[in-house]
Amino acid sequence: MTLTDSVRDALEVEHVESHLNPPASYDLADHPVPTGREETWRFTPLKRLRGILDGEASDDCLTWTTSLPEGVTMPVISSSEAREQGALPPNERPAALAMELSGGCQVIDVPAEFSSDEPILVELHGDDAEALVWGELLVKVGRHARATLVLTHTGSSRYSAATSVVVEDGAELTMVTIQDWDDDAVHLGRDSIRVGRDASVKHAALSFGGDLVRIHTNVEYAGPGGSAELLGLYFADGDEGASGKGQHIEHRLFADHTAPRTRSHVSYKGALQGQGAHTVWVGNVLIRKAAEGIETFEENRNLVLTDGCQADSIPNLEIETGEIEGAGHASAIGRFDDEQLFYLRSRGIDEKEARRLVVHGFFNDLIRKIGVPAIEDKLVATVEAELSKNVSGKVI
Repeated sequence: MTLTDSVRDALEVEHVESHLNPPASYDLADHPVPTGREETWRFTPLKRLRGILDGEASDDCLTWTTSLPEGVTMPVISSSEAREQGALPPNERPAALAMELSGGCQVIDVPAEFSSDEPILVELHGDDAEALVWGELLVKVGRHARATLVLTHTGSSRYSAATSVVVEDGAELTMVTIQDWDDDAVHLGRDSIRVGRDASVKHAALSFGGDLVRIHTNVEYAGPGGSAELLGLYFADGDEGASGKGQHIEHRLFADHTAPRTRSHVSYKGALQGQGAHTVWVGNVLIRKAAEGIETFEENRNLVLTDGCQADSIPNLEIETGEIEGAGHASAIGRFDDEQLFYLRSRGIDEKEARRLVVHGFFNDLIRKIGVPAIEDKLVATVEAELSKNVSGKVI
């Protein structure tokens, strides 16, 4: 898959380096150890990463369980071969370390013209919270293929992964990543997506478990007409003890409109409860000079359920051309809607049940947008389990 001549020429002349996203490079030396003062790391509690940024050797103790439709293969290749086959360069240190130290790249290969309603199911499970595991994954979707991939993370580990997703011309991919770790896990992930000409990608990042989860999703376009829908759902809990170190869940996105007549739509929703719970959402969009006629919109909504927790939400737009169809963003952090609660309570529903119903309604429309029936019931049950937890802090 290659860029069209017109798009390539425009990008070669432009040479725009966005201040919203560090430059990508395969060279680990281009990704120094962060200090926490960098814009891209200022929200992340580095001390809780427990050595991931130091580049220790991998313990490689994740168990892979897979279910593949006929025609889909999962070979393992070297990292150098992965670059030749389209693995995208990392733009931050954890992903660069993963590419250098993983010892090989797991490939999910969807052939051209493939089409199936059966999802590709991959589960990674860890059994040791102190084990450090580096992972590299390359997802290749051939021309005019149609596929669904569900990648689930469970158990305990310190896991850092670099994932490249290459969707060729005219193809359609729905990709769901579920972070349902145990409470002591740490997960740093980078999903880099290249959308081909007239191709479409729906990417959903769903984060519930783990002590610290930081997912960085990047999208770029290899030709006109590409479309990306980026969805996210997260729920962070506080600490019932005296430490006040609740879950830290951080999602960063970068939509890089590198071709004309492309589209991106971002919709993330999160809830948090309990002392010390912290969520971060940063949505960055760059519209380059070559990207005329594009359309983009990003939104983030956060529901704060108790005192003692914090949500940060930062949308950014960087526009290099005025010849666009539309661009906008929205962000909100709030507590329960008093009118919704009053409506439910006026019909005989007690306050606890009314609050539960409001949260379910807050998430359910996004769960339906994901459009993967095989996981809808699981997601609803996971939200219910989060709501049933006893957390410290006053309900607001």
